[in-house]
Amino acid sequence: MRYLKKTSKFNNLPVVEVKNDQYKVVNGWEAICTRLNKEISSVGGKKKIVVIETYQGVIHEELIANLKNGLNHSRFMLAKDFMLPEEEIKKLVLQDVTNDRIFGFLTRLTMDPYFDTDKVTAIQAEIDSTEEGVIVIYGCGAALLCPKPDLLIYADMARWEIQLRMRQHLVDNLGVKNRDTTDWMLLYKQGYFVDWRVCDQLKKTLFEKWDFLLDTNKIGLPKMVEGKAILEGMEIAINRPFSVVPFFDPGPWGGQWMKEVCNLDTSAPNYAWCFNCVPEENSLLMKFGEDVIEIPSINLIFRHPSELLGDPVHGRFGDEFPIRFDFLDTMEGGHLSLQVHPLTEYIQEKFGMHYTQDESYYMMDTEEDAIVYIGLREDVNPEAMLADLEEAQAGGKPFDAEKHVQTWPMKKHDHVLIPAGTVHCSGKNSMVLEISATPYIFTFKLWDWGRLGMDGKPRPINIEHGKSNIQWDRTTQWTKENLINHVQVVAEGDGWVEESTGLHEREFIETRRHWFTKKVEHHTNGGVHVICLVEGDEVIIESPLNAFEPFVVNYAEVFIVPAKVGAYTIRPFGTSEGQKCGTLKGYVRF
Repeated sequence: MRYLKKTSKFNNLPVVEVKNDQYKVVNGWEAICTRLNKEISSVGGKKKIVVIETYQGVIHEELIANLKNGLNHSRFMLAKDFMLPEEEIKKLVLQDVTNDRIFGFLTRLTMDPYFDTDKVTAIQAEIDSTEEGVIVIYGCGAALLCPKPDLLIYADMARWEIQLRMRQHLVDNLGVKNRDTTDWMLLYKQGYFVDWRVCDQLKKTLFEKWDFLLDTNKIGLPKMVEGKAILEGMEIAINRPFSVVPFFDPGPWGGQWMKEVCNLDTSAPNYAWCFNCVPEENSLLMKFGEDVIEIPSINLIFRHPSELLGDPVHGRFGDEFPIRFDFLDTMEGGHLSLQVHPLTEYIQEKFGMHYTQDESYYMMDTEEDAIVYIGLREDVNPEAMLADLEEAQAGGKPFDAEKHVQTWPMKKHDHVLIPAGTVHCSGKNSMVLEISATPYIFTFKLWDWGRLGMDGKPRPINIEHGKSNIQWDRTTQWTKENLINHVQVVAEGDGWVEESTGLHEREFIETRRHWFTKKVEHHTNGGVHVICLVEGDEVIIESPLNAFEPFVVNYAEVFIVPAKVGAYTIRPFGTSEGQKCGTLKGYVRF
């Protein structure tokens, strides 16, 4: 194996274990319907109302067929039948979806405007006048049709699974039938800017009302557990370190490093990305006995924002997780796209985001020829550079990046800071830990080396957006003085050294690297921490007060320490005992 000296222990399926024997996961549609029928029969009265609220992205055909066939009911109603006509919904969302392939505007819509007021009034009156029978109301927005049902089941869905389904054209956007669109990115864009925001707003009001959580992330393998079990699992998570489920994806520039280090399918052509701490996208696994339930990790932020983020971070960002850790693998691959991220005022005005994607590249590993493109050359001519970019985009001669953009040689453990507005890209033969703020979709590609995407289509280039954000004064000398390897020792003790590695003063994330052979004391100081093990086989995270069970982390794994945890320690463990280990920690400055 090229990148490992021994077999990796990297854990692709981390779980939060709920040790409570009263919770039993129900597997399969037959068992799920049997359990629900038992619950329905236990409800007093002649009329019983069951609401099955769904997130966008569930396979409605699967759920409707099995629930309608298996549940005892006198009437099975679909929430979509009470929505506005599709053409009106398309007009409703157009201002936020826009006509751009990639970008939209974060919606201010809620679920209510999707529904026809007259239809809702009529069906609610009809339900009220019904004297007996079991009425099942199913679908997105079903909870609006009956706010106080006898039984509420929530069918949640992880966003990465939704994206995979969109790529296969298996699901529609909210309130419309559009899965057959030729460009799946249009489905994703509407999900990101509109659907998920709308569904999340409703979901936040329902946590306390869930009787059951339905997990259909694996098609044909449904699972169900009581809603209070999920609430208890989230309570456990915010009191201890935990990891979300990493998601790996191929790309046109992808490499080979993660295949070996992260125990991935060696037959895959490459892996370009690993989203290993993007809570808006990742899943959280909860283990009950031998069964595992998958929920979106963003639920934890919605449910416990202050405990997870800390009051200062929650006060600034609301129920959003502002720190993103991910991997970019170009080992034996290609360059990333040459790109720039929007300035804060630009992303606020154009896309409705209140903070932007400042970031950094931390070199987990490199080959001898590794470089990054960052900052502009001292002799850069803005008009000439833009003209060359536009000529290349129009099919003319390829863009000569090194004529305009400065390159820097990289080695393992180098750290490059990338405040928004800085032209940049990682070159081939690097393994990058990217640390950034979370609005990750807002990347303005300037040049992509003439490649096609994994779908065989040209990857979108955004020169017009890009030129409005390029900071032309960030040339070679400025970049060297401000962005390349700004490491300072800030503290040291017996067997450990703490270094500040950034980020730039324009960025709200602070990063600290610890080198250690012995135990290191940490404290959240009221803010969430995100940490990656960047050197060493394994370490163990422990509570000085035994407030949580010891948590073992392997090389390259990322974990979250909720603000509520307070004091914790990290020390070498197992094969790393007595060896030098390194962690990189990110947190919000306040």
